[in-house]
Amino acid sequence: MTPVPHAAAGPRTDADDASLPVAVIGAGPVGLAAAAHLLARGERPLVLEASADVTASVRAWGHVRLFTPWRYATDAAATALLADAGWAAPDPEAYPTGTELVERYLAPLAALPAVRPHLRLGARVTGITRRGIDKMRTAGREEAPFVLAVRDADGGEARVLAKAVIDASGTWTTPNPLGADGLPALGEAALAERIAYGIPDVLGADRARYADRTVLVAGSGASAFNALLDLADLAEAAPGTRVVWLTRRGLTGGLFGGGEADQLPERGALGRRVRALVEREVVRVAAGVRVTAVRRAGQGVTVHGEGDVVIGPVDEVIVATGFRPDLSILGELRLALDPAVESPVELAPLIDPNVHSCGTVRPHGAAELAHPEPNFYVVGSKSYGRAPTFLLLTGYEQARSVAAAIVGDWAAAREVRLVLPETGVCSTAGLADRGGACCGTAATAPADAAAPAACCAPEPTQVIRLATATVPRP
Repeated sequence: MTPVPHAAAGPRTDADDASLPVAVIGAGPVGLAAAAHLLARGERPLVLEASADVTASVRAWGHVRLFTPWRYATDAAATALLADAGWAAPDPEAYPTGTELVERYLAPLAALPAVRPHLRLGARVTGITRRGIDKMRTAGREEAPFVLAVRDADGGEARVLAKAVIDASGTWTTPNPLGADGLPALGEAALAERIAYGIPDVLGADRARYADRTVLVAGSGASAFNALLDLADLAEAAPGTRVVWLTRRGLTGGLFGGGEADQLPERGALGRRVRALVEREVVRVAAGVRVTAVRRAGQGVTVHGEGDVVIGPVDEVIVATGFRPDLSILGELRLALDPAVESPVELAPLIDPNVHSCGTVRPHGAAELAHPEPNFYVVGSKSYGRAPTFLLLTGYEQARSVAAAIVGDWAAAREVRLVLPETGVCSTAGLADRGGACCGTAATAPADAAAPAACCAPEPTQVIRLATATVPRP
């Protein structure tokens, strides 16, 4: 592992502790934005990235095009650093893919002389605590620096001290399972070779796996929409490709998002295109299915749901049912998490999908992200826990506010001026089927600006009736 500053060894003084870095976990879009905001405030970030390169999660969905343009895909502090280095900004109205976001913005940002020395790649954080203090001890806790356990790719271990911690590790590597009850369906682990999570590159690197196969896509958010649209394109070139869409929600108009009423037009277009595929029966639909098991069937698998529903056999399954936070590294910290959403308790009422459908998300920052553990914050998609409505610019604003709070500038930390467009999800029920986070952004507006108009198209009174891929149990 590349040596890291302030390894935890020997006695230390308060003066030493004041010089400690602010640890940032994750070198994705929000982690790099946090580093930029800390640098702008004269702080020294230490960005710990588990992968061998920055933005590994974004690269994993690099073939996907964002549904917001460049002007909403970048952070102000980060672009200021890039501009000082002569960066040529992309067309602000163009829509980047994940790969373009990396190659034209995030990788150049990470390579800047002002940023690069603060990055430690191949450094996986396996735990966080306070120096000499476990979770139970209160006396002296606030004054003790953080200790981060770090493991490199070769298994080497180190301890790193920090005066504050920003967890921007995201949720991409912890997808929700296929099982409707939050646990993996019976057989899901055993048949892992037939199951992919997120948005596979079916038109590129993964084409051979899906061409001329029957593929089931589970989920009802943007990730599922992208997978369905790519598979439909693949079917035009490889006519043996068959596409089945499984959703826990009923097949009604709200399933397809906000349509033309969505304030992010490209996001609304995703739903309209999927709806057209369904109406033309290019995509067969199994709606209202709550999956309980996956079983081998010849060379393929069958997917089983409540009520003796059986779908298949299919050759491949793509699970696009959203993501959840990995909280395992935070076990020695004192957290205040909502028991359902798994976000900070102050943030949860603003984003809880059981409550919010077409309402806007109220502006929020460090105050709503705070935990009983002083100077510890979770930002980015992980801060939203299991809620599906995170947008990229939200994370940038979180990073700005948290950096201000860490240096004690609470006036700036509270100046959150962010009004988000609607999520495009109209139903308060069945939202366990949801798309990936961080594949889009939102516009800013003054805090006293009028609320945006509702994003969602009116719910039709008649259910769309289409043939499904459901077959009786043998």
